[in-house]
Amino acid sequence: GGGGRGGKVSERSPPSESAASSRRPKSTFTPLEQQVIQLKEQHKDAMLAVECGYKFRFFGEDAEIAAKELNITCHLDHNFMTCSIPTHRLFVHVRRLVSQGHKVGVVKQTETSAIKSSGSNRNSLFTRQLCALYTKSTLVGEDVNPVVRLKDGEEADCADVVSDPPESFLLCVSENWDKLKKQLTVGLVAVQPSTGDLFLDCFPDAPSRSELESRVLKINPVEILVPSDVSEQTHKLLLSISNASFQADDRIRIEKRDSAQFEFAAAMDTAVRFFCHTQEKDSRSLSSVASLESPVICCLGPLIQYLQEFNLARVLRNESSFQQLSCESEGVTLSAATLRNLEILTNQTDGSVKGSLLWVLDHTRTAFGRRLMRKWVSRPLTDLHSICQRQEAVQEIMESDSPTLSSIRGLLSHVPDLERGICSIYHKKSSTQEFYLVSSCLSRLGLELQSLLPAIRSQISSPLLRSLLLDTPDLLAPAHGFLKVLNEKSAKSGNKTELFSDLSGFPVLQERTTQIQTVLEKIQDHRRDVQLVLKTPGFDYTTVSGQEFLIEVKNSSSIVPHDWVKISSTKAVSRYHSPFLVDCYKKLQQLREQLLLDCQREWTNFLDQFGEHYHTMKRAISHLATMDCLFSLAEVAKQGDYCRPEVCDNKQQVMITNGRHPAIDLLMGEHNQYVPNHTKLQGDGRRTMIITGPNMGGKSSYIRQVALICIMAQMGSYVPASEACVGILDGIYTRMGASDNIYKGRSTFMEELKEASEIIRHATERSLVILDELGRGTSTHDGIAIAYATLEYFIRDVKSLTLFVTHYPPLCELEQLYPEHVSNYHMAFLLNEAEVSDDTSDEEVQPEFITFLYQLTEGAAGRSYGLNVARLADIPDPILHTSARKAHELESMVNARRKSKKLLSDLWSICDKPSLTKWLQSNS
Repeated sequence: GGGGRGGKVSERSPPSESAASSRRPKSTFTPLEQQVIQLKEQHKDAMLAVECGYKFRFFGEDAEIAAKELNITCHLDHNFMTCSIPTHRLFVHVRRLVSQGHKVGVVKQTETSAIKSSGSNRNSLFTRQLCALYTKSTLVGEDVNPVVRLKDGEEADCADVVSDPPESFLLCVSENWDKLKKQLTVGLVAVQPSTGDLFLDCFPDAPSRSELESRVLKINPVEILVPSDVSEQTHKLLLSISNASFQADDRIRIEKRDSAQFEFAAAMDTAVRFFCHTQEKDSRSLSSVASLESPVICCLGPLIQYLQEFNLARVLRNESSFQQLSCESEGVTLSAATLRNLEILTNQTDGSVKGSLLWVLDHTRTAFGRRLMRKWVSRPLTDLHSICQRQEAVQEIMESDSPTLSSIRGLLSHVPDLERGICSIYHKKSSTQEFYLVSSCLSRLGLELQSLLPAIRSQISSPLLRSLLLDTPDLLAPAHGFLKVLNEKSAKSGNKTELFSDLSGFPVLQERTTQIQTVLEKIQDHRRDVQLVLKTPGFDYTTVSGQEFLIEVKNSSSIVPHDWVKISSTKAVSRYHSPFLVDCYKKLQQLREQLLLDCQREWTNFLDQFGEHYHTMKRAISHLATMDCLFSLAEVAKQGDYCRPEVCDNKQQVMITNGRHPAIDLLMGEHNQYVPNHTKLQGDGRRTMIITGPNMGGKSSYIRQVALICIMAQMGSYVPASEACVGILDGIYTRMGASDNIYKGRSTFMEELKEASEIIRHATERSLVILDELGRGTSTHDGIAIAYATLEYFIRDVKSLTLFVTHYPPLCELEQLYPEHVSNYHMAFLLNEAEVSDDTSDEEVQPEFITFLYQLTEGAAGRSYGLNVARLADIPDPILHTSARKAHELESMVNARRKSKKLLSDLWSICDKPSLTKWLQSNS
């Protein structure tokens, strides 16, 4: 195609039966157009790429969209606009369209030319049918996942391929409103068809949909299914998350489905029919499905129907894949606000990973390791034994001189995405190249680890490392057998007719190959007859432009029989087929095409056999992913000069010596060192820190660093500090920053209070609560009142470990009310008096100069020195001087009031009270 962005828009754009028939009689459409109209009627919501010879063509409105998205030329052909793409570039263009949020259907010819020519319908149109559908979460299969890297450096052709996102979850959401209890329950099922991961959840939610929001951010889906009658609040939330993406191809695709599918009875019926027809080992039983909560079943039904359209529903049958997303015993609760505010998975500047906690910790070498690291970061552990096991493994990797661990880490380099590979095989959508790459890699890893077993047993002591490494070779053993059956050269080239090195296990292929060989022998025997006719004893057939068994005769010769069929000619020679060759060649082509179909069937059966070992292979890859993550944590700890934190579950405390912010510390580098700070929070002692100090003094960075160190400690990671002791937290809750939420129709102050309300509802005495400048979105008096009351509630009632940043001095008085539990701190600074030139008038007041020390110091700061930040922001000098003068006036007024109040108080204590009262009344 050319470089234009589409052609002129035709009035006859949508190729649909109803739209087309209203404009012209059906007979005026070409047979191909009629076929496309019928296909489009059956798949109205998909863009159809229709195979026509060596091209895939789009028609009508699909063509106009494709031309615009793919930057190719669109033109009018007969009745519809059309554009085309070459067959060998299908995967590139399908991925591009899918990345822009389209659902793309691939329509292929289901007949081959040789078999068709021998049939009764030889003069009719090729039959075509939809062979595959693709969306953001369902990019599984040969058409979209060609393995282009069998060796490093073989990826030059694919610079323009849209790469897979790290995760591609499909999320289905259902809502159930209980009128009696006036309570909304949300059901959720998330599946990643490309890896087989599956999560279930069911939870009550408030009108703010904060619970749903935190789960969506953790799962990070690329596609969401909702009922057509989804509530306005949920729809607004999902749209706001989708539109928060900075690029169109990052946006979540949201599809509304028929709400009838989400009804419990219909969904249960779908689930029963689906799970009744499974005979697979390790598959989910009907009884275990029936035990799920009804909101989950209301999601499972529509999800089954949706994935059946893509032939990907098989992955839902795996008993071992089902995981509960929110099980309180499994991990620390990190709300949506916490994930955002602490920049755990992405930064808040441009939404990329750089600068986030995940960016700091992710030094994994495999795609499946990267996915697991994301889960670890967003779901820290609460089980002390699991945390200690990870810490011991990381410590051993860091301190061990054993070459065995280095060898194992080396094995994980340059490994393809095995998790997606085995899942593609399980779906029976794998190409021969992908299968060979994946199975040879699994086999190689198995053999290499098998050879290291003696060294692992003698040199490695960590129970976690031993269990991961000793089990894996046995789990990978089935890969060896499958690899032996294949012919390496044919597998790498995609030639399925010579794919199996030994056909004794494939009788159908054996018979078809014998039939082909018989025909070839007959053709070779026919050479003698040709030699006699042409009187050339040394004659042999020639092949030209793919035409085989040609009898080449000089044009000067006059002995060519009249019944020979001329195939081609040049000035010097003509090439013929004898009547015998015409029949045999036709028969041979039919047998070859039949062999291709037979090979495809046997290949699918072969993939099915491999699928029986899917669960053991997946477990082995899960072990390798865990190893990759542990190696990553060890590398980070070594490079960053981290310490191993002490984690305990019998004490509520966070004690950190010389703690640093992991991301800022890394971003600043060695030359511009981050100033470390101590933290001392104890549940039975001072559990609340009120932090004041100048703007830009480092308060927010400090409180973030405390939370991130706690998350890292409970992940089983080392932490950026010289010493740390952390009691196990059940949740980390944050309220930081100022932002409105236009999609939800909430102002900045409303958003602030909604977040605070969520924390009040969920925080416990085993939680870490971080509140940064609560109450600043309204008037000073209301703001102080709300902040004071909220903080006192956390001190007195919730008893959580709390970090409270404020610019309101009255809040510091809580230290006097609760001296055992509250302590005031401020970020230290140096105050430099402004230089005043001689010609400056007495009335002109200069703002102070502040030098930030970024050191946490005991005691409250009297002022916030906001004018210093105004100067740093390049506010013009006249405005700064006026501001300084006004601030001076207001401060003087407040001080005068305080003095007069104190004077009255002193007078009251020493004077005759009736006389003073009478005097005050007469002079009021």
